[in-house]
Order: sequence, then structure tokens, then C-alpha cells
Amino acid sequence: MKSYIQTNKDRFLTELLDWLRIPSVSADNKFAGDVRKAAEFIAEKFKAAGADDVEISETAGHPIVFGQKIIDKSLPTILVYGHYDVQPADPYELWDSPPFEPVVKDEKIFARGSCDDKGQVYMHVKAFETMMATNSLACNVKFMIEGEEEVGSNNLGIFVAANKAKLSADVILISDTAIVANDIPSIDVGLRGLSYLEVEVTGSNRDLHSGVYGGAVANPINVLAKMIASLHDENNHITIPHFYDNVAELSTIERAAMAETPFSLEEYKKDLGINDIRGEAGYSTIERASIRPTLDANGIWGGYIGEGSKTVLPSKAFAKISMRLVPNQTTAEITELFTNHFLSIAPAGVSVQVRPHHGGEPYVTPTDSIAYQAAEMAMQESFNKKPVPTRGGGSIPIVALFEKELGLKTVLMGFGLDTDAIHSPNEHFGLFNFYKGIETIPLYFKYFAELSKK
Repeated sequence: MKSYIQTNKDRFLTELLDWLRIPSVSADNKFAGDVRKAAEFIAEKFKAAGADDVEISETAGHPIVFGQKIIDKSLPTILVYGHYDVQPADPYELWDSPPFEPVVKDEKIFARGSCDDKGQVYMHVKAFETMMATNSLACNVKFMIEGEEEVGSNNLGIFVAANKAKLSADVILISDTAIVANDIPSIDVGLRGLSYLEVEVTGSNRDLHSGVYGGAVANPINVLAKMIASLHDENNHITIPHFYDNVAELSTIERAAMAETPFSLEEYKKDLGINDIRGEAGYSTIERASIRPTLDANGIWGGYIGEGSKTVLPSKAFAKISMRLVPNQTTAEITELFTNHFLSIAPAGVSVQVRPHHGGEPYVTPTDSIAYQAAEMAMQESFNKKPVPTRGGGSIPIVALFEKELGLKTVLMGFGLDTDAIHSPNEHFGLFNFYKGIETIPLYFKYFAELSKK
């Protein structure tokens, strides 16, 4: 297999770059045609690699690409999930090169979606091609690649519930996460959940002259800023009543194990260009970014933001707010707690609305399962080092949904790095990581088949 990968590595990269040129931004309707082009592109690549029953399944939003290869019904089946949609590339001016004109430099691919998740999905396509070409496919495989992950996977649940037989498998394999470092392989064994909302504060019935009315009526921007600031105390604990009631606390032993994960605080600060860290008191940086819940403003706007000045008191101010959740918290519970609290702290003179967008539940993968052990063995062989189990700070909302609807556990075997700037300008994905994924995925198939026989 290594020989096949080496012989075809340039072609693999060229194909990925072609896919990255398609601006499949699911959040913006002006890219709807491009999102479909990205689906059509990957469907054709699955067919070319040898997949059967490849189809582009319509949804109320963007389509889902399905394909499979059943070589022997007595063998276990792996369901590979990924997404072909990408985050908006704004602000474009902060990119060193255009986000949809991929550039390879310093052994990295710079483009929107290079790591999240087109590059990692394409590892699976090329790993599948490699297994087919070398007659080494050890398991049955099914692929489900969606186009709405970056906007909440609103239609995936409907698709999964309606296609349970088609999607039947023994495990779900996802590459949409990161490793600690290229010389420190790791496997995510947990994900945080998510509650994402938009809030609106309204004062007067129109924008007002700040000289005539300033100081006499409520300014929605000032009010909103104070309301958001009040959501954390001096220790950066979240102040919403009962927010922490159901938070699963890790034991001293578990926290000690997390502390053994290689981590340089100085390198962390240097990479981010910050002079100090900030977070919930009583927890390390690794813990704050993985096992603790959070609340963050993701965007805030209102009033005049154009060139020059316009002295107004705005009629309205808005913010987008996300909360990352940990085991035992639920999206419905936290969304309700936030909504009730935010409405309760609104001062006189304004009205407030809270509009939930999307969310997902937290998830933990058992490390004593065959599915995890196969990933551990595959990574140990390809990296020549045993992988470290880690907790991811991000959210993949459909993982909990898969377990609920399909009764399947998920293995999160990603190959990105936390420094890959996903969701940010200059997103990139290392060539080492891309090819290492293609090398490791067939080993996962091999070991999962072997362990399933025992």
C-alpha cells in the first residue's frame, strides 16, 4: 500500500486542490451552486475509486453523498462520515492568499476547507482507492458525506432516521479532529456539545441623534455589552443559575492523566500571539479547552460601522453567542437556562429576544472498545508511537445523533493540528498529515477486521 500511495501522491494532492477550489460555503446561499458542485465532485471520486451505489441524496438543504463497497456480508462494516461544506472565508483581506485558490508552501496546503474537512475527507477517498487498487480492503465500507455540518447538520438527522438499514454498520469512523503534534499521535475520546444562539436588544423605535437623546434613553449597544459582560464573574465562571448543575466532573486520577498530555504553555501563547492566558479559575489550559463548559460571544454589532462618523444611538444591537457543553449537559437544558437568564437581566428601557440557531450533544468514546483499540493499533504502526487519548474542545453535533439513531459508537481519528487555523484566515493542512492519514486509515480497517473476529 505504501508503494501505491507514494506512486500516486502527486495526483492525490492535485485532486484535493481541485476540490478545494470549489467554494462550498453552506452558510451563504450565494454559494449554493458551488456546494452542489463539491458534492458532485466527491461523488465522482468515490465512483472512480471503486465504490458502488454512489448517489447524491437530496435534502431540504444541501445534498448528502452516499456510497459503499460490500465485499463480504460476513465481514464488519465501517461507516465513514465527513462533510464537504466549509466555513465562510471572511474576512478575505486577512488571508495571505485567496482562500479558494489553494497554495502549497512550507509543506502545507493553504485554503479554506483544507483541514476542516475536505482534506481529511479526501484522505478516506484516497485510502479507499488504495485499498481497492491493492486488493487489501479488509472490511465493508459505507460513506456518508454531508454538506451542512458547518450550519448545524439540520437535515442529516432526517436522512439518518429515514435510512437506518442503508446506514447499518458496526462502527462510525470520522476524521474531523486533530492530533497533539506530528510526533505525538492522539485520538479524541470526547467532544463538547454546543448551544448556539443570537440575541437582539431593542431600544427606541428608530436610530436617534446621540446629542439630542444621549444620556436620556437606553443605548442598546451599551446595554448588550453589559449584559454579555455579566455572564462571567471575576473567576470566569459562568453566572447563569444552574448552568453547572449537571456538569460531569472528572476524577483526580482522570485529571492527572490529562495533565500528562504534552503541552507547552509558552508555545501555545507564542502561536496565538498573546502575552497571557485567561479562563476559568481552578483549571489548566488543556482542561479549560476540553472538559469544561464555556460561553463566548462570537460576534456583536449594531449602530453605524461604516467609514467616518455618524453620531447615533442605535435602535438595535445584536450578538451571536455559543456555549460549549460537557457530558451530562444537554442543548435543550442549557438553551432554556440561557434564554430565561438573559431575558431576566434585561434592564428597563429595552426589549430582548433570544433566537436559538443550532446545537449538539457532548460525546465520549469508550477506550476499552474494539473500535478504539483498532485506531490505537493503526496509529501506533503508522507513527511508530502509541497515541495519546485526548478530549476535543470542539463539537461534532451528529456524533451523539448517530448513537441515538443507529446505535453505533464513533471513533474520532483525525489528523489535523490545533494550529491549522480552521475557521480562521489562512487555514492550512500539512502534507505530512494528509499522507499520514491515507497511510493509517487502511491499517484501521485491517485491525478492526482482525479484532472483530476475536
